[in-house]
Amino acid sequence: MRVTLVTHGGLAAPVLAGLPPDVVDTHALSESAAAELSRLVAAAVPATAEAAGDPEPRRHAPDAMSYSIKVEEGGHSSVLVQSDTDMSPEFAALLRWLKEHVARE
Repeated sequence: MRVTLVTHGGLAAPVLAGLPPDVVDTHALSESAAAELSRLVAAAVPATAEAAGDPEPRRHAPDAMSYSIKVEEGGHSSVLVQSDTDMSPEFAALLRWLKEHVARE
């Protein structure tokens, strides 16, 4: 599985625009880290779909960051998108894990 994180917006938008996306490939991880990433992705996918179908209006936050997480596995891909103002706990856990593991590489 290959997971790509792209961050948009916020006060750091001009700096982030020039940076490449962060990528984590499970082939480069330990077996336990790869299993944890798979578990987090599996939890975040339905939570993101539920949030997308939520009719509640979102809070407007001009400086909020938004995050796109692309998951590629077995010839299939999906993109999870959430922001600081409407992030599910499952998406937040996946985002936190990705940021911690990309920083180590």
